[in-house]
Amino acid sequence: MNEYVSFIDIFLCCVLLICFYFYGSSRKNRLIETEPYYRYFLPGLFVKVLGGLGLCFVYLYYYEGGDTLAYFHDNKCISRLFMENPAAAFKFTFGQVDQQLLSSFDSYTDYPVYLFDSHAIYVVKITWILSLITFNSYLGQTMLISLLSFLVMWRLYKMFITEFPMLQKGLAYAILFIPSVVFWGSGLLKDTITLASLALFTSSFYRIIKLKSGYFLNSIIMIVSTWAMIRIKPYIFIALLPGILVWFSRYQMEKMKNKMIRSALTPILLFITLFLAFLFLRNMGESLGEYSLSNVVDRAVVSQQELKQDYYHGSSFDIGNIDPSLSGILAKAPIAITSALFRPFIWETYNPAMIVSGVENLIILAFTLYLLVKLRVYNFFRLVFNHPLLFFCVSFSLFFAFSVGLSTSNFGALVRYKIPAIPFFVASLVITNYYYLEMKKEEIKKKE
Repeated sequence: MNEYVSFIDIFLCCVLLICFYFYGSSRKNRLIETEPYYRYFLPGLFVKVLGGLGLCFVYLYYYEGGDTLAYFHDNKCISRLFMENPAAAFKFTFGQVDQQLLSSFDSYTDYPVYLFDSHAIYVVKITWILSLITFNSYLGQTMLISLLSFLVMWRLYKMFITEFPMLQKGLAYAILFIPSVVFWGSGLLKDTITLASLALFTSSFYRIIKLKSGYFLNSIIMIVSTWAMIRIKPYIFIALLPGILVWFSRYQMEKMKNKMIRSALTPILLFITLFLAFLFLRNMGESLGEYSLSNVVDRAVVSQQELKQDYYHGSSFDIGNIDPSLSGILAKAPIAITSALFRPFIWETYNPAMIVSGVENLIILAFTLYLLVKLRVYNFFRLVFNHPLLFFCVSFSLFFAFSVGLSTSNFGALVRYKIPAIPFFVASLVITNYYYLEMKKEEIKKKE
């Protein structure tokens, strides 16, 4: 046993597992008759929790350190600060770091690692309360984060099921059971919070524009989710905004009954929404900081230059030299998107974690190529364009993959950074495959 895993941690872990089981079973049994997809609730919950615990032990005994342990350390600092000086803890959570706040920390509370990291500190601001209620248990707070993040992903799953009720099993695999998303999106990390924020924003947006329900609550959720993404990982919001605006415009176009007018106005409306997204992001330069549009190209160029250094020891990949112009950036789109969605390839893996990612990527690549070949590319994108939610999934995942593939040069970082795109991309494949099978059935009927 050590400072991260004590007998108290093990006991609390067992208690929480029992509580989660009874909670999951109760909810499933109560709702499964009217909502059959709840058969995936309990398995999804435990896969998520086990993913979070697995991440804990990988960082403890394989990496022997890392950011999740640093966040745990900082959460302990703030929970101890709360016990000594509640006002200072609340000031840390809702205010700015100043000399008075710094003087509140001492040898008992210890000093936070991420106090001056403008993005990582918000993970601590959001999660330290979990350390307090679990008596500073590393496993305990990870399990609570896993539970909360699962409930958010379940909300996203329900959004897809509302739109595609015939795809309960396929969408469950896409949203709830992809190994890399479960592993990197379940622990005390930036990735868990930002993935949950993305899922909350998307599902709330859907409830407003399609279900016309809970306007006030869902608007608040969208605002809070936007704040979390911008504070922790602004590039996720940068990738999300164009997709959301395109989704909204596609949904509005669906209301037009005249197909000729709809076809004529669609490209104009899409251009206007993308232009508005560009203006909005450009004017948010100060809030986005290093991820502003004026800096993102510079970051991509620097990232690709760094990968050539010796300290990566074979864990880097190269998409070639980047010309920092619009045409140069767009020319890198195919290789950047391919790298983000499908790499590391199986032959590029070099440790157990990478091998799992390589196998997952191989399956996704094979599924993608299968659909592109069967639908002859054109029909693939024609099907995608015909449904607003499906169109959003593809446009967001491709744009996000382009951003990540362009600016990331290390496989270890890539497998984490790309997880927001993966559920949406795989969901789009599942949905497109369904439409393809329906097309085949129609062709068989015509022949008969």
